[in-house]
Amino acid sequence: MLTLFLQGQPQGSSSMMLIMMGVMFVGFYFLMIRPQMRKQKQEKNFQEELKVGTRVVLTSGLHGRIAQVQDDGFVIETLSGKLKFEKAAISREMTESRFGAKAADKAADKKETATEEKK
Repeated sequence: MLTLFLQGQPQGSSSMMLIMMGVMFVGFYFLMIRPQMRKQKQEKNFQEELKVGTRVVLTSGLHGRIAQVQDDGFVIETLSGKLKFEKAAISREMTESRFGAKAADKAADKKETATEEKK
């Protein structure tokens, strides 16, 4: 039995092993790493494009409307008052599924036009 383990491998198997490992790495990149990077980029763009008056859902499940946009976070207006949250607390998936991308944009546009009319 020990002699079977001590026998050498054929010459071509080491290069084949390297090729297979390379193919596996490329597969992992396209199936796991690249989609995750794309999702992070979309989340960052979503957080940067948020405006005052946009209805959002936080990762904790809290629903509210953005009252102020600050450098390090947002002030969210809820039924119980105003609360400050980090930008990362706003969930893109939950907000779009709850209000839809178009509904969030419409709410922000209505608020902007209302403030412009008051001036």
